[in-house]
Amino acid sequence: MPEKIAILGSTGSIGTSTLDVVAQHPEEYQVVALAAGTNVDKMIEQVKQFQPLLVAMQSKEAAERVAREIPSHINVLWGEEGLIEVAAHQDATVVLSALVGSAGLRPTLAAIRAKKKLALANKETLVTAGHIVTAEAKRNSVPILPVDSEHSAIYQCLNGEHFEDVVRLLVTGSGGSFRDRTREELKDVTVEMALKHPNWAMGAKITIDSATMMNKGFEVIEAHWLFDLPYEKIDVILHPQSIIHSLVEFRDGAVMAQLGTPDMKVPIQYALSYPRRLPLMTERLDLLKLARLDFRPADFNRYPCLRMAYEAGKAGGTMTTVLNAANEVAVAAFLKGNCSFLMIEEVVERALNAHNPVSCPSLEEIDEADMWARQFASDIMLHSV
Repeated sequence: MPEKIAILGSTGSIGTSTLDVVAQHPEEYQVVALAAGTNVDKMIEQVKQFQPLLVAMQSKEAAERVAREIPSHINVLWGEEGLIEVAAHQDATVVLSALVGSAGLRPTLAAIRAKKKLALANKETLVTAGHIVTAEAKRNSVPILPVDSEHSAIYQCLNGEHFEDVVRLLVTGSGGSFRDRTREELKDVTVEMALKHPNWAMGAKITIDSATMMNKGFEVIEAHWLFDLPYEKIDVILHPQSIIHSLVEFRDGAVMAQLGTPDMKVPIQYALSYPRRLPLMTERLDLLKLARLDFRPADFNRYPCLRMAYEAGKAGGTMTTVLNAANEVAVAAFLKGNCSFLMIEEVVERALNAHNPVSCPSLEEIDEADMWARQFASDIMLHSV
């Protein structure tokens, strides 16, 4: 029987790569439900190719436009209710969560509570409410299979190992679009410059997060929850080539690494096919052609967002919720040309400094902290214009 897949965020870069994997293995996978934001044309194209039973869009208008162009037997919903219906679809056996931002939290929880195997690419879910998500997964005996290349690498390196032998995780990062620029040279960078990632083809939000290294900070927090390790045992190193996707060091001094070309289809397929490995049409790694691998430390002074992520993670509670929410507002403003690149980190730091954290928050308290942080960040933007 094929694995029946529901995809949250099907028109984004992870979602489209997932459907590329599905298309390579029609005997292994069947798409039963798709959810996306407002990219109507892409959704119509996906529906015609993969024939899901259910579709959800962000807005009512987008849903109605899709419904007019696809077969009438395919149910079309909209809003958060639609996302949750896709996540908990009765026929789905695995849910790939690739939504951008904290919007993925409730649909991901819905998938877990419906006891669907979870392939997780929405790191903000764990950043915002890691203690709730992991507790729900444990309570429902639902495996969380990481899709981020870094966490997939760690997951693969831990296969067959005794967890008590792990000394530390080494999460690699490319350094993003501005890795070779000084902070002085970042004052006048443009959106177009920031969106030119040297190694990966990603969505706009995650590409900006990569440039600030907030994305790497999120990955540290995600690793903390996925692998149940303290922050003191999770390090970040810069690796410009993005060939080593992450490493695990063991107490006997051995270091395991997972290598490959920067292609998200590899970790996506691994999450879907685990514990098997299926063939995949992708560029093969040629170490002789590559010739060298470089590494350098991740400097907290150069990348304040990475420092803030560690600090928020160690503080815990709603601090990571505020970290994510303020960052979402600031990045959105930068992408619209309403603030400078360096102001992103300023907004986030001011929100963190002003917040009174709640330890071990409920979902309602997380919502309150999220709304507070968004309003606080928006007010900063309003008064800085």
